[in-house]
Amino acid sequence: MFVPRRRPLMRAAMMGGAGYMAGKRAARSNYREQDQEQRLSELEQQQYGGQPQAAAPAPVAAPAEAPAPAGGDLVSRLNELKGLLDAGALTQQEFDAAKAKVLAGA
Repeated sequence: MFVPRRRPLMRAAMMGGAGYMAGKRAARSNYREQDQEQRLSELEQQQYGGQPQAAAPAPVAAPAEAPAPAGGDLVSRLNELKGLLDAGALTQQEFDAAKAKVLAGA
């Protein structure tokens, strides 16, 4: 009398079921992640009005240089230029050029 063994079939069914469940979980996780990214991008568009935010403000042009002041005005003009340099409105090169113009006119 021949009795078929059913254990290999049961093992295959169990392994197949486990594989199916793992794949299903991965698909759900992937779907949730995509949904979350979509919602986040929609919120960013609402917050920023659909336009990318500017990285930095445009640099301010150096103020036009007035004719060379006389005497005491020379010191006040140099102090004003130094204040602009310290505030970040002028670069070091712009400051040096403006200082040279002020001193050349004296």
